[in-house]
Amino acid sequence: MLQAQIQNFSYQKCWRDVLEEFNFENVNDLSSKCLINFGGKTLALSKWVSPKRTRSYPYARVYDTFDNPKANKVVTIIPIIKDEGLSGDMDYLQWDTISLMSLLNVYVILGFYDYAEVHPTRKNKITKQKFNNNYIVKQLTNLISYHQSALHWNLNQLENKNLSALVEIAKNSYKKIEDSLNVKLHNTQNIDKFAQKISEDRKTFIEFSRQKAQQAQNRESLTIQPKEQIGIGQKAKITISNYLGGQYFFTIDDVLFKNGILYLCESKHTKSSLLPSSDDIKDGLLKLMLYNNLSSIAGYKKFKIILRLTSNLLRDSFSLPNNNVDSILAHHDFSNTQISILKALNIESQNNHFEVWINYEQ
Repeated sequence: MLQAQIQNFSYQKCWRDVLEEFNFENVNDLSSKCLINFGGKTLALSKWVSPKRTRSYPYARVYDTFDNPKANKVVTIIPIIKDEGLSGDMDYLQWDTISLMSLLNVYVILGFYDYAEVHPTRKNKITKQKFNNNYIVKQLTNLISYHQSALHWNLNQLENKNLSALVEIAKNSYKKIEDSLNVKLHNTQNIDKFAQKISEDRKTFIEFSRQKAQQAQNRESLTIQPKEQIGIGQKAKITISNYLGGQYFFTIDDVLFKNGILYLCESKHTKSSLLPSSDDIKDGLLKLMLYNNLSSIAGYKKFKIILRLTSNLLRDSFSLPNNNVDSILAHHDFSNTQISILKALNIESQNNHFEVWINYEQ
């Protein structure tokens, strides 16, 4: 287990996708990442489908909205609870998710689902869940006139009275969904236990969240995902503590120690393309933002942060940043999109002092 500290946060983003722009009417009609015009302000907004960070690339969407030059604020909407039915998963908000967003200066709006449909093939499972739009509108209305930092806003979202009230609303909403669709959801006692944990005090909520995060971390450290190609070093758990009181529990895909340097590699792999998907890479970059701002790792004097991209189809290897990137790319059959990604990564890695290894081993 690696123990690390983070004191300050800075990052120069270079890879920017064009976001669609909407005049806000209903949150459920928006794409998962976009610009919205609301109350005379422009907000860069992303949506999570679940409070669990491993579902549908929420980190990639937050990366896409991060530091948007058009936006007055960067906002992400997260359901406080998601119940997929007795045959599906039950996910809860975790403290460290909010803490991480605070570190990135992303304003969090917590919401709840009040609409769903019966899953077409699985008994006692629901799908196509939608946020209660009126609640989101109220929160956005409050946010556009809010002039303090994301940290202050997010801590206010986590005040016991605010959380407890929202959990109760979400619980009642799922009860209505269960009755109207005639499906079995998870026992409401699970939500009551969650409500009890978060309403006692902040410390209890933090401990509850971290227990869940540590359990997920332990599972992940024992599992090799199909998209991961482990082959240089080993997986390792890392706990990162920051000045906001946050602790982040991650699993590093590849860790190796060579010539007095500890290498932390966030690895993404593909079997069917020359590069992993853009969402995979962005997911890695958001975690890499955190690793790249580490001030110390207990027991190690020197460490380097690596984004490692591997492919079954790519036969050559190279690393970024590289002054001869155009020449390197000319010798491969990358698509125009992949070339744009690699050129952006070349600048981003140079500006932020990390390395990108493409099929490359130290």
